[in-house]
Amino acid sequence: MALCSIFCPRIPLRFRPKPVSSFLSKPQFSVSYRIYSSLQSTTSSTKDELGTISIGFLGLGIMGSPMAQNLIKAGCDVTVWNRTKSKCDPLVGLGAKYKSSPEEVTATCDLTFAMLADPESAIDVACGKNGAISGISSGKGYVDVSTVDAASSMLISKRIKDTGALFLEAPVSGSKKPAEDGQLIFLTAGDKLLYDKAAPFLDIMGKSRFYLGEVGNGAAMKLVVNMIMGSMMASFAEGILLSQKVGLDPNVLVEVVSQGAINAPMYSLKGPSMIKSVYPTAFPLKHQQKDMRLALGLAESVSQSTPIAAAANELYKVAKSYGLSDEDFSAVIEALKATRSQEA
Repeated sequence: MALCSIFCPRIPLRFRPKPVSSFLSKPQFSVSYRIYSSLQSTTSSTKDELGTISIGFLGLGIMGSPMAQNLIKAGCDVTVWNRTKSKCDPLVGLGAKYKSSPEEVTATCDLTFAMLADPESAIDVACGKNGAISGISSGKGYVDVSTVDAASSMLISKRIKDTGALFLEAPVSGSKKPAEDGQLIFLTAGDKLLYDKAAPFLDIMGKSRFYLGEVGNGAAMKLVVNMIMGSMMASFAEGILLSQKVGLDPNVLVEVVSQGAINAPMYSLKGPSMIKSVYPTAFPLKHQQKDMRLALGLAESVSQSTPIAAAANELYKVAKSYGLSDEDFSAVIEALKATRSQEA
């Protein structure tokens, strides 16, 4: 795998810079290797304090826009940035402020969230020209909720922490609808102090959060989860097509699956539209294939065999070659249809 050569082993967080702002003014915490989870919602007393911490949000795509919107609706002081400025306009209309670069956002905000499409974008927004590190400083926090590989997350973490700021990776499990409903799952790792400070805002955007220890663990967990999801969708697509070919009603298949031990919400959600060959985008296929690729790189780095995921990844690559990159990842079924027609 091309990614294997850049995948870095886990490294401990050795340094804890002392914060100078009121945002991160408590004594330092050492990294805990226990796993923390939370299903608790933000208390009313905490909500009253949300407006006192200025929040930045970088990246307003399918996921970032509803996440930022939920923060604004909760009464947070939010400043936004996106490469395509027009995507900021609806949020500015809801009360957000706008800045023209990531540097300006981190310079004016206590805590900045970043939701970017891929590792390259995440690194560029954090470390590139007029990037987040150019404006961030000691006592501030940077929370990257993008899905990237561990090596990229470690690189961003180091560059952020070199400024004296704190870093938390917090990739999310969930797609467009959970983002809109504030039902995401955050898989966090990094500075425990920042995790505690960011918790009320994570609770606005999500239904649960897990603290997984050192940077890299959150990224790895997300890749494993998405590898499983991508493989499940490919297998589900095979089942739909097989049921049709042997004369069964695929709609009944969806009902049967949805009531049995193998039920997953995405089956009943995606199945009906897949049968109609309609793929409204909640999670773009190109992002699913990117996550499969990164997961396979992760597996290769530790010599773990993943033949099922590897086969599924090939299907997503075929689907991309048919111009389905921006369709929902359930459009992977089209790759199987093409294979079937070629065999016929």
